[in-house]
Amino acid sequence: MLGFSDMTLYSHGRRPGPGRQYYRLIGRSAIKPEDSEPDQPDSTPTQDCYREQMGKFLDALRDGHVLADGAMGSYLFELTGRLSEQNHVYEAFNIDRPEIVRRVHTEYLQAGARCLTANTFGANEEYLRPLGETGRIDAINRAGVEAARQAIASHAADTETDATEYFVMGSVGPILPAGATSETVRANYGPQVAALVAAGVDAILLETFTSLEQAVTIADLVTKIPDSPPVVMQMTLDESPENPDAAGWDGLDWNPESLLASADAHGVAVVGVNCLAPWDATAFLDIALETEPVRAGRVHISAMPNAGGFRRIGQRFMNHVNPEFMGRLSRTYAQKGVGLIGGCCEVHPRHLVEMSSYLRSETAGSGGGVAVASPALPPIGDAEKRLNGPFSRKLMDGDFAVSVELLPPRGTAPRTLQSKIDFIVEMAELGLADAIDITDGSRGIPLMLPGDFISLARARLGLAEGDADPVELIPHFTTRDSNLMGLQARLIGLHARGIHNLVIITGDPPKMSPTYPRSSAVFDLDSTALISHIHHNLNAGVDFGGAPLGRHKDPRTRFTIGTGFEPEALNKKRELERLKVKIDAGADYIFTQPVFRPEALSQLDTARQNVAILPGVMLLAGLDHARRMADAPGIVIPDAVFERLGRFDDPEDQAKEGRELVAEQLRQVKSDGWAGAYVMATASHEHIGDVLQAGLT
Repeated sequence: MLGFSDMTLYSHGRRPGPGRQYYRLIGRSAIKPEDSEPDQPDSTPTQDCYREQMGKFLDALRDGHVLADGAMGSYLFELTGRLSEQNHVYEAFNIDRPEIVRRVHTEYLQAGARCLTANTFGANEEYLRPLGETGRIDAINRAGVEAARQAIASHAADTETDATEYFVMGSVGPILPAGATSETVRANYGPQVAALVAAGVDAILLETFTSLEQAVTIADLVTKIPDSPPVVMQMTLDESPENPDAAGWDGLDWNPESLLASADAHGVAVVGVNCLAPWDATAFLDIALETEPVRAGRVHISAMPNAGGFRRIGQRFMNHVNPEFMGRLSRTYAQKGVGLIGGCCEVHPRHLVEMSSYLRSETAGSGGGVAVASPALPPIGDAEKRLNGPFSRKLMDGDFAVSVELLPPRGTAPRTLQSKIDFIVEMAELGLADAIDITDGSRGIPLMLPGDFISLARARLGLAEGDADPVELIPHFTTRDSNLMGLQARLIGLHARGIHNLVIITGDPPKMSPTYPRSSAVFDLDSTALISHIHHNLNAGVDFGGAPLGRHKDPRTRFTIGTGFEPEALNKKRELERLKVKIDAGADYIFTQPVFRPEALSQLDTARQNVAILPGVMLLAGLDHARRMADAPGIVIPDAVFERLGRFDDPEDQAKEGRELVAEQLRQVKSDGWAGAYVMATASHEHIGDVLQAGLT
């Protein structure tokens, strides 16, 4: 399956100078070891710096998304093995054990977070009084902000990044009963809010509130302070043991619409949810993102779900919210338009690593403009590309073309390798597939490079240099694993080996596992930028910098260029805009992700006049396979498909129905006049030949 995402990567600027003391410059009254008294609140350069940093926080949300950190309390519990209690108060660690608080912050920064949450969740009178900490409320809150600033300054110095690109939110959590009066709320939270604002937080985070009335009262406390920071208001559902039957926001004093309206009226800048299951957070977002304050741009949206919630998977109840799940979820939230993304209970640095990686794949770099010097020739055209093989020839001639996806081997098993080569032979003998396209690290799993597999397959088939392939062999080519220089080098190598057709994709992030070493994604370019470089540079005879590829008469490469499109993208407008840019950049054909709803293709009616589009069809091996694929990003399987497969109890009967479904799709795609079909079978290739015969003959 294709994996692709194309936006502009945030880049952290170089630090302007020594930065380990940066935290002392931002806050209005950063804690000093020798003096815990606050600075005076009159206008100073320090205040100007503070106001500028506050503006940067909202600017960052306007520009895209910001990755916040994960849980503080559950991670402190994991590190210490003790709950907050007398003589072991988490919030008091800010003063008594600041090194462990800084460690938590540092690990989140190293995992990719740009926004830290100060360890001040319960740093208020009502919570700290029973724990004997009433007299240190102001100092605990200030020290919590200080610990986060120290971690940022150290991390920025170590990574040579700009400390001002990171943010600190002052956490304020609920403790009062639902019926508390507004006077009680103000009396309890007033000192905490004042301390956090004085310490110079970039935002006040009201998190895990179930009472909108209380949250709004505290927000008003903040907004009435001169030069106050923006408020991030995050609500949660009442899932306490005392209320086990609570469903959604039923029984609460808010729902998504009323929450956004009230927050907007009270000047709250960011509204969202935290401390609830991911699917409950998604249900909130689906409504909140369509409200008028959000669509008008007055209010940003945040989401910080737990890494929890049990669901039936097969015959077991399992919590399938592992780090990879959180990574895919964060990318989904970014695609929906969520500005502030993070995690709550049990979301720890290992989850943030995946979330950061997936968000980087969503915002892969554009690589700058295309440099074309005077030696460049006109990019090669259809006549040259027709010679690349039967698939390219059919595309250029306007005939119906078929490509079948194949995964290269993951390991060294000779039988696995031979079975894949035998499949190529089978497709060539059948004569119904014009190409085999080979995935490049599909889903971020380390597989044999497609170019290496093609060379090996050719050798096993006894093909000499210059011999035509039995079917056109097309490697997927991701921008994930190599920097700009490496990408060009790989492309020149492929062309020299006679591989002249490519499917350009940005690629999925590398997958993490407990035993596999950490692997970093590069993402110097996105797929659109690489398409442009291939078309305007390599296919014009110059390298990415505009220098000639050789002194001979025609140094041009002759790549046929393919890429991907996601018909069921969450943000269809943006996906269509990307498609237009890819076509303008030089794409010759488009493979779509699997489509099970014909109406999803109607949005391509205009684009198909300008480029060859091959809708994706996927062979479902049965009901369980369909359920798994329905959880994959970018795939929507309608209820009618589940009903068709579910009519049969026998898995083999379900598999037969799945094959009939694909045959119907192939006939429909061909009769609707599409340029061809892109056939996928993630479970097994055993019946691909039968499907092609049923659908195309």
